[in-house]
Amino acid sequence: MTDHVHDLQVVREATERLLTAVARLDNAALAEESHLPGWTRGHVLAHLSRNADALVNVFAGRPMYESAEARDKDIEEGSGRPLPEQLADLHASHDRFMAQTEGDQDWSRTVELRNGVTDLASNVPFRRLVEIELHHVDLNVGYGLEDLPEEFTGREIAFLADRWSARPDVPPTALAADDGRTWRTGAAGEPAVTVSGPAAGLLAWLAGRGDKGASLTASGGPLPTLPPL
Repeated sequence: MTDHVHDLQVVREATERLLTAVARLDNAALAEESHLPGWTRGHVLAHLSRNADALVNVFAGRPMYESAEARDKDIEEGSGRPLPEQLADLHASHDRFMAQTEGDQDWSRTVELRNGVTDLASNVPFRRLVEIELHHVDLNVGYGLEDLPEEFTGREIAFLADRWSARPDVPPTALAADDGRTWRTGAAGEPAVTVSGPAAGLLAWLAGRGDKGASLTASGGPLPTLPPL
């Protein structure tokens, strides 16, 4: 069962790590490329701020974004702001998100995200954590997938493995981390392929980041090709 209280505390901690790292940058660094194709560090930061506000909308029962076009426009327009404005926006949007989670509410209710995706309200804090942690890595400021907390890495692997489960275009696949943790993904049936390696490598492959499978070993067949996120 998801513990939203625990997840909200972890969101606070991850946000503090992110803000500390961003505060060491300067305006020139914000204009440099991130690990995400076509996005500068400024784009990543603008997205993180607007995502926090979008999740406030989710909790309030409003559409997550006005439209896909409006989402993209807000990110583009916010990408070129100087460091003090980016930091202020990150702080303020985080505070709005945390404030929205306070008070009595039904954490077991179903909420709607983007593109018709639904989830339990209790899972939204972890979704925010995913945004913070993976995009911290995407900023290309020395925080890598191998630096992510072990608990987060395991949960995100499980989340992404479930995302690709029952997909006929992904063969039944067993996942085995070097630390002994295991998962499965892909179509139903006995796994024909086993993908093994460091947990950070499994996450990179599932999330389409980092080495994207270079640190992994596939037995029983080639490394499966995953659909884009």
